[in-house]
Parts: sequence; structure tokens; C-alpha cells
Amino acid sequence: MNQVVHRGPIAAFFVGLWNVMNFTRRLILNFLFFGLLFLFLVIFVAAVGRGNGVKPLLDRTTLVIAPEGKLVEQYSADPATRALAKAFGDKNAEEIQLRDLIRAIDAAKDDKKIERVLLRVDQLQPSGYASMREVASALARLRASGKQIVSFGENLDQSQYLLAAQANEVYIDPMGSMLLEGLGRYRQYYRQGLQDKLGVDVHLFRVGEFKSAAEPYILDAASKESKEADLFWMSDIWQRYLADIAKARKLTPEQLASGIDTLPEGIAAAGGDLAKFALQQKLVDGLKTQEEVETLLTERGVADEDSDNGFRSVSLGGYLAQLDAKTVRIADERPQVAVVVAAGEITDGEQPAGTIGGKSTSALLREARDDEDVKAVVLRVDSPGGGVYPSEEIRREVAALKAAGKPVVVSMGDLAASGGYWISMNADRIYADPSTITGSIGIFGLIPNVTRTLDKVGVHTDGVGTTRFAGAFDITRPMDPAVGRVVQSVIDKGYADFTGKVAAARKKPVEEIDAIARGRVWSGAQAKERGLVDELGGFEAAVADAAARAKLGKPDKYRVRYIEKMASPFSQFMSGFAGSRIGSAWLKDSDFARALLAKAMPETDAQLRFVEQAANSRNGAPVKGLVYCFCGL
Repeated sequence: MNQVVHRGPIAAFFVGLWNVMNFTRRLILNFLFFGLLFLFLVIFVAAVGRGNGVKPLLDRTTLVIAPEGKLVEQYSADPATRALAKAFGDKNAEEIQLRDLIRAIDAAKDDKKIERVLLRVDQLQPSGYASMREVASALARLRASGKQIVSFGENLDQSQYLLAAQANEVYIDPMGSMLLEGLGRYRQYYRQGLQDKLGVDVHLFRVGEFKSAAEPYILDAASKESKEADLFWMSDIWQRYLADIAKARKLTPEQLASGIDTLPEGIAAAGGDLAKFALQQKLVDGLKTQEEVETLLTERGVADEDSDNGFRSVSLGGYLAQLDAKTVRIADERPQVAVVVAAGEITDGEQPAGTIGGKSTSALLREARDDEDVKAVVLRVDSPGGGVYPSEEIRREVAALKAAGKPVVVSMGDLAASGGYWISMNADRIYADPSTITGSIGIFGLIPNVTRTLDKVGVHTDGVGTTRFAGAFDITRPMDPAVGRVVQSVIDKGYADFTGKVAAARKKPVEEIDAIARGRVWSGAQAKERGLVDELGGFEAAVADAAARAKLGKPDKYRVRYIEKMASPFSQFMSGFAGSRIGSAWLKDSDFARALLAKAMPETDAQLRFVEQAANSRNGAPVKGLVYCFCGL
């Protein structure tokens, strides 16, 4: 016999509410389950794609080098996160490692299956000129080997063009563009807005009249010293760029410079047609559409109806997978030259790949020191600097490696300035590209004060302390001049430490180091002239030097191994998502405006983020010294 239960309206409401909650709970769990399932499938597919399932290369294959995204020293996310970003079409998250790009180019040089290369660099985001010159050198080696390089682009900027110019033939779309304009460095200045409008008083403490990193907070325009120093090192890099292009295109630097000086007249004579102007300036060899270039390569190579471009080809990613599949996966007992990458800002504690942590990067160097198979270390530095203390932690590990009898050679990338130089100075040998940005030996501290800001809304701070200096660093209270003297003394001591350590490492008098320090930035070539750098050369030269110092013999007698921080894909995925602009904007609505700022004004966003992080990470110290250089191009 069925029993009928009659519920009142209140009971029915709670039963219905429970049913809705139960449905929602199951729905969320299902989303999580299928989300995790998708994540692991991506990881599995990525692993299989780099394994034995790679199709063998056929004869007369064209290698299509078309890197997209940022050119980086080290991936900032794990493979699963990168795969998910690619799946969702997030172009800003795409990265290509410098080492992988050069590895593919150098392998193609000796690969009999690769007949020629199609180079497309218009989706490669602008990078520093030191790393771009390393890629350009690899392309020049490929061309010198007899392999033909054909470059095609729709719209090329001058950084991308440095690579395109290395080709035997350079084509752009008839409706495309290619324009040389020169190097410039302009920043936003906030003093008037901060102090006059918001009532925020910023106190800057620094040593070195050329240490201009924090000038935007106290000035409305660049100082005379800042302009003088910037123009000096930028002019050196620009003249080298012109020389590199002129050599590749069989022109003269004077011809290139003249084309820029007469830009309005030249473009007007070309009827406003930028592609035609590039052709007239001999920057390109012809105007062709993508279809016309593909037809040309089909005629020169082997037609392939199954290919997207009509000719037998392999992509950069596919070719790297080929190279990985050829790698012998057995124990390699040869002695090792370990490579530790120090890329990004230098901050406290443990940090993920793509940034430098005082603790995490030190741990990698310590691992190299404790590994008996590691006989020498190359520290690859691409950093604008950061905090003094984490920089010193890393420098101590470099010194400890040397004390353990293991040579350390620094290879500077695009940028190794301020804290980036701090962690480099104790190496046995320092290599830099002539266009590396380095130096900036100086220190500063930045303390904002919001007393007038609070006064605008009728908020005031008051209270008592047991001593004169209790609560002295509270930014809601007016800064006591005596506190300012304390901070300046700390900064002075930090500068003395910096220059003293450089003098000891470089075996020079402190006075000589001070004369070339003062926060001033130098190109790699200028730094070598002043004794801050030992040799001009790229990463391979640094590896060879390290191996020679460890007496390892010829390159086939040792192997190069990267020591990098490992993390679980899921934890990296979650932390990467939460720290991404998309994820942070989703998780915190107030970050939406910052995400827009990052798009429109990336350098301003970088400055604000770094100062915020520095202010929130004092490492227990009342005054935080910063060795940072906003000096990238």
C-alpha cells in the first residue's frame, strides 16, 4: 500500500531548495571532473606528440619557421597550461624558447632532408636585440651552408626584420608594410597626478644620478642625466642594428639612415604605399601574396596536396618533435655543463619558472653544486633586477660554486642590469652580446605617503608610541625628516655594498667602479670597454668557455643539461591561471582596469606592478633596497 506524504508550503520550499542545491553540487562536480579529464588528455596528447609517433621526414622537405608569441629564455608555464592557452586561442600566452628556435635552425643546416626554409616572423613578438641577434646569427649560418631561406611577411616591424633580412629572398605582401624608424624610449611620469591631484607624496632615496628607474614618481619629465645615458647606449645598439641589416642586404648603414631621415618624402614619392617604399629602399626583394609565395615554393620543392600550403613541409613544432624523437633516451654518463636560467624580475622566496626567486634560483645553483656529474655551470641571465636581498642570495651561490671548484660563466641575454648584474659579477667570466643592456649599478628605495590623500576625505591618523620612531614607517603619517635620513643611510650602505662587491669581483678600485656605476646603463660593447664584461659573445661561446675551464675537452666529450624547477602540471596550471591577466580579472573584478592598462601601456603596467610587489614584500626589513632597471627596449 502506497503512503501519500503531504508537505506543507515551508517543507516543500526547503525540499525544493535542497534539490536545487544537490543538482548544482553535482553539476559543479561534473564540470571539475571533465575539466580534469580534459587537462590530463592534453598532457597525454602532448607527451605522445613528442614521442615515437612522429612521422619521419621525407627528402626535399621545406622547414617552415613561423614562431608565434614571445621569444623567451624559459617557458613561464608548464606544457599543459601552454596547450590549454593555445586551445583557447590566447595569443598573449604563446611563447617560443630561444634555445629551441636556434636548435632547430642549426639542425636544419646539417639535415639532408631539409631542402630550404620558409621564414615567417610577423607573429613573433618584439624582443631584445641581443637574443634577436643570436637568432639572426643562426640564420646566417644556415644560409652560409647553402640552404636557401625565403622570408615572407605581411607586416614586419624593425625587430622582426632583423631576422627576415637574413634570408636569400625577402618578400612582403603588396598591401603589407615594412618600416625602419629607429630606437626610442619614452615613459609616463606621474608626479603631477600623484602629488597634485591624489595627494600622494613619493619619497625617493637613491645613489647615482643616472639611476632613473623611479624618476616617474617624482618628476613630470625625464631628467637630463636620464636622457643623456639612454641616448648613449641606444645609439650604440642602433648603429649595430643598421650595420647588421646593411651586411645582410648588401647595403650601407648610411643608405639605411638616409631612408629614415627622408621618410616623409620617400613615402610620398611611393604614393603612400609602404610595401612599395620598402621595395624601393631595397629592404625587400619583391611584393608577393602568401599564395604566390606558396606557389613559388611548390615549384622549387615538391608538391603535396595534403599540405596546408601546397608543398612538402614541416612546421617548427613538428621539426622540434623530430629532433626530440632522435634523442637517445639512455643514461648519458658524460660530464655535464649545467645551465641555470635566471630570467625575469628578482623577487624574494620561491618563484615559478619565468621569474627569479632568491630561494628557488639559489636552490637550482645549489643542485648544480651538489651534483657530482656537473663540472661547470653557465648562468644565463636575462633580468632587469629586483630586490637587493634575493640578488645577494643568488650571488652567494655563484661564489659557493666557485669555491667548490666548479667554474661559473655568465651568459647575458637581452638584459642583465642592476640586480641582473649583481647576480652576474662573481662569475669566472662574463659574456654579453654587444647589444645586451647591462650596468645600472645603483640602488634606490621608494616610500609613498598618503597623508594628504586621506586629508582630502577627512581621515586623519593619530596615536602614541613608546619611542620616537615607533610607527615611523606608517605611510598614513607624515614622514619625519629623521626617518628620511635613516632610509638614505641604508640606501648609501646598499650602494657601497654593490660597488664594493663589483670592485672585488672585477679586481678594480672602488673609485673606478663608482665612476662607471652611479646607476648608468651601458650596452654590452660599452660595458666591455669599461671592464664590466669580459667577452662579447653568445650562449654557445659561454658554454665552450665553461667546458674549457673544467677541462672537459671537445663538445662530444660532455653534454649540456638545463637545471630547471619542476612542478606538477596541475599546480602549475592553477597557479598560472590565477596569476594570468584573464584569471586574475575573472577572480578579482578590480583587476579589469589593470588588464586594460597592461594591453595599452605595458611598460607603465610593469613599473606599477613591480613597485606594488616590492612594497608588499619587505622580507621583515623596515627599508627595502631595490636594484632594478626599467631599461628594456
